[in-house]
Amino acid sequence: MTNGLKRAALIAILCAGQVSIADNRERHVVLVVWDGMRPDFVTEQYAPALSHLGKEGVIFRNHHSVYPTATNVNGAVLASGCYPNRNGIVANLALETAINPLQPVDTAEPNSIRRGDQVSGGKYVAVSTFVEQLRSAGKKVALVGSKSVTQLFDPKNNWTVVKTNKSLTAFAAASLDDSERDSLTRLLGPFPNNPQATAKQRNDFATHTLIDFFWREGVPDFSLLWLSEPDLSQHNHAPGSPEGIAAIKAVDQNLAELTKALDQKHVRDSTDLFVVSDHGFSTINRSIDVVDLLNKAGFRAAKEFSSSSLPGDVLVAGNAGSLLFYVNEHTPAVVRRLVEWLGQSDFAGIIFADGAKGTVPLAEAYIDATAGKPDVAISFRWYSGKNHFGVPGLIDADWNRPAGEGTHATLSPYDVHNTLIAAGPDLRRGFEDELPSGNVDLAPTILRLLGIAATHSFDGRELTEAYLENQTSPTALKTASVSGAKPIPGATAPPWPLTISTVGDHKYIDRANR
Repeated sequence: MTNGLKRAALIAILCAGQVSIADNRERHVVLVVWDGMRPDFVTEQYAPALSHLGKEGVIFRNHHSVYPTATNVNGAVLASGCYPNRNGIVANLALETAINPLQPVDTAEPNSIRRGDQVSGGKYVAVSTFVEQLRSAGKKVALVGSKSVTQLFDPKNNWTVVKTNKSLTAFAAASLDDSERDSLTRLLGPFPNNPQATAKQRNDFATHTLIDFFWREGVPDFSLLWLSEPDLSQHNHAPGSPEGIAAIKAVDQNLAELTKALDQKHVRDSTDLFVVSDHGFSTINRSIDVVDLLNKAGFRAAKEFSSSSLPGDVLVAGNAGSLLFYVNEHTPAVVRRLVEWLGQSDFAGIIFADGAKGTVPLAEAYIDATAGKPDVAISFRWYSGKNHFGVPGLIDADWNRPAGEGTHATLSPYDVHNTLIAAGPDLRRGFEDELPSGNVDLAPTILRLLGIAATHSFDGRELTEAYLENQTSPTALKTASVSGAKPIPGATAPPWPLTISTVGDHKYIDRANR
């Protein structure tokens, strides 16, 4: 069957009927996040448990991370079902002046979340998350993660946070008081909070915190398990490295233990299980100190403002494969000059700004939020070449890691296209979904599977084509390109187009083409 016929057949299926999820049966949803998992590594060799889950359920072949393709951004998108311009989290590092007017903040760091809620009247994540909506409806939840981004799913609750070089977070239906924490320690041993603790130790501990402690009296309506690998190993050693492959095998074992626990508790046939990654991954082709280059070009640039900063000074927030530029007092002449300088560089891919020639409006990337909105943003250039392990996908990136290591956050297809696999009683079996989907679609889908009406509109859609019985779904699949109307003065190349796929009214950014 040709691709065109396959797509026509799929569209016919989408229109065939209404989803019918019984309201009178026990149901559970479990969401597992493998941080940084590329879909091309989902194989029997590297990830047998996840590969098997795909064969018995649904593989989403055209799944999308949200730009910037970074952890905190996509954590907030997964939690809210809304793009950054609505949920308020526009980058991993962003200048949130109400929190800190001089330095970019880590948008998922516990202190940032706490202070953000204080200054925003409890609206740091500007829309309610689906977990908050589940709680309001009386559903029981259990949230566990080995990265602090987990807290964005339920930011107002009193989390237990144990820090090593990263944060280990654990949460139950009620916050862990001293007696519960002592009980957890007696069951699983001490928290792995020493500096020598490995990512595997923290992920193993998080997995068993969920299945052995929070599930000890039964599996709740919704559970989240956020695992920090293979992200960390791929950062340090690149995708396809022996360390990266070992990390994939380790989190696959965590998944195998989780599915075994569902079987032992006799709830596998009432549980819809989703495994998603927040973003894909690339290898650094060049590490570029843009702050240094800006100063050599005559700008006044730094990685933070100072009390003596002048109008027109430029703060550069490094986000690996993307940069956010904040111009003090938004001086228009400096913004225009900055755009022209970036357009003449050999590292800037697509440039986002409002009202500047040759740029794409910030709204097209959904990063025009009230808080953290930059004056200019760029996605670094990407290349289809292979790294030293034979894995395709190279990018230029900021100064935080050297060439040869791994990172992400660009609009390269290797960063944008991420993993989503799901299986369960409400989902089709052995189905490969070719329609575009995205992290933004998980929240409305999970609420629907748990029978809860949303309290606000979502930017994402229900993944109805994956339901066991399909409801009417948008059938139009189109692609389009968006770029700056006029070339940037002095630019060495025309503007890069932003390629977008649509399903009905829902848009997914595919890439910025070279």
